[in-house]
Amino acid sequence: MDGYHIENKYEPFKIPDRRQSREEGAAQASPQTGTNARASLPDGLYYEIEYDSCGIPGVGKFVLKSQKIEPPEKDEIRELFYRMRDIAREDRPLFPAGSRFFDRVARQQDAGIFYKQGLFMKDFADQYAESVPYSAYFPYYQMMGYEQLRTYFTWRTQVRKGNVAETSLSYAFIYIYELLNNIGVDDPRDGLDKLVFFWKAFRAYNKTVDKYILKWFKDYHIYYELAHSFKAFADQNGIAAHYPNMADTGDEFDLFCAVSKYDIRKSAFFTGGNAKLCADCFYFLIDRLRRVFAENGMDFDGSVFQPAKKMSAWTPFKDALFYPWMKQKDRRVVLSENEIYICSRNNWAFSTVPASESGRQLIGYAMKRMESVLRQAAKYKYKLSANIGAVSHAALGRLNGAGLSLEQIVGDAALAFYREATKTVVRVDRGALSKIRREAQATQEKLIVPEQEAQSVPAAAPSGFTSPAFPDMPPAPPPDPEPAPLSGAWEGFKQALTAAETEALCAALRGETEIRRFADERGVMPEVLVDGINEKAMDFIGDSLMDEEFFIYDDYRDQLKELVGCAW
Repeated sequence: MDGYHIENKYEPFKIPDRRQSREEGAAQASPQTGTNARASLPDGLYYEIEYDSCGIPGVGKFVLKSQKIEPPEKDEIRELFYRMRDIAREDRPLFPAGSRFFDRVARQQDAGIFYKQGLFMKDFADQYAESVPYSAYFPYYQMMGYEQLRTYFTWRTQVRKGNVAETSLSYAFIYIYELLNNIGVDDPRDGLDKLVFFWKAFRAYNKTVDKYILKWFKDYHIYYELAHSFKAFADQNGIAAHYPNMADTGDEFDLFCAVSKYDIRKSAFFTGGNAKLCADCFYFLIDRLRRVFAENGMDFDGSVFQPAKKMSAWTPFKDALFYPWMKQKDRRVVLSENEIYICSRNNWAFSTVPASESGRQLIGYAMKRMESVLRQAAKYKYKLSANIGAVSHAALGRLNGAGLSLEQIVGDAALAFYREATKTVVRVDRGALSKIRREAQATQEKLIVPEQEAQSVPAAAPSGFTSPAFPDMPPAPPPDPEPAPLSGAWEGFKQALTAAETEALCAALRGETEIRRFADERGVMPEVLVDGINEKAMDFIGDSLMDEEFFIYDDYRDQLKELVGCAW
């Protein structure tokens, strides 16, 4: 407290008036700056300092002066990117920008934006000197900055020229997404060719794309209808090993065999040099069946390829940003005996069971009946029977109601095809025929004898020939009769049978299960037993008696009943 003197009184200080302060401030101002000093600030703007505008001596204030602002140089590419980004703003996203990439609904919305922006930028080409990396899940244009966009479009420009260079994997997937959506391509076939070219070139830098593109190749053939089959595409590009059990959807014979209850490709008749005959006859038969079914309000393919189990929803290109831009027509795509894709009202479904049991029975019977007719027409040594009673398909009832028989339809079609395929065609060369006429005429002229030199003498009639010109000739003897069939053939066959074979025939007359049971009791294979009987039948009566499924042919059932003389 000693330092403070409360008794001290302060002297009053006179505050100068405004004029005096202005004069003193002016007197203290630097002669170089004058009353107004200009200061340059770091932001590039210029200010004036007025010292005489403040009442305190030596203190001034900054006063901003107006100045002309030059417009920045126009960047047309940046403006183009702004217009592209406006597309996303017009769509008014339902999800905030922070939505996670694995949100299915958000990803579908991103796919729609990507598709529209991709069409907007499909013809853009760039030449950017720098290269800025980029990495993101499900990448697309809206997530990229200015430098990244320019880097990508410059790289894409070179890819479209055939120069595929290494780049960020996210850039590669954006280009793949464009091809899957058919952005920047002429048609689906052109898009597939570009996708194959890029895959083969880029996998030299990063094989990660294999994991996805190999799946998308199959989806591409399902979603886009192409002229070739997926199996043919896989074989051509050496990737068939990635798709086991794949059927050739471009070959209907192979496709129907894959789901049929009876696979004709495994029969002895088919493998014995009749593969082309069977396949060509099948195409003829299927065409007729489709026509008959359609005339009666049914779809033949739908009757066969109709999964019995509930199908699952299927989304093409599931792991890509794909927008289903193309209207799909109703159709079925069968890729193998375990894969069928059905599109109905622009929605896709998938099942691992391409055909119901009744559908497999239907096509199996048609194939077996067709082969049975072909065997008989070709006089094949072994016959085959097809049991219509084993088919439980509803289509049979509708055909019967219309007065039609599936057995007759298939039989008539197979027989008509065989007759057409094996008929002898005589072709006449009209040019050669004219030459033959001329040569014959010249020969005839040389052989003509003048009438006065020779009298025509009737030639002796052949023995037995009668004619009004030769009334005295005796009639010709009748031709020798055809030799009668060998008598006792069935009796000889009976004598050649062993006791076991005779009992086996009795069992076969009672049914297929009976002969199998008989063979099991004797400890022999039914196939060996039947082959022995058929071989003896061929030797004595010239035909086999049972087919590969141990059914006795109807033509010989009555004779065998009399032959073996057992109860059935």
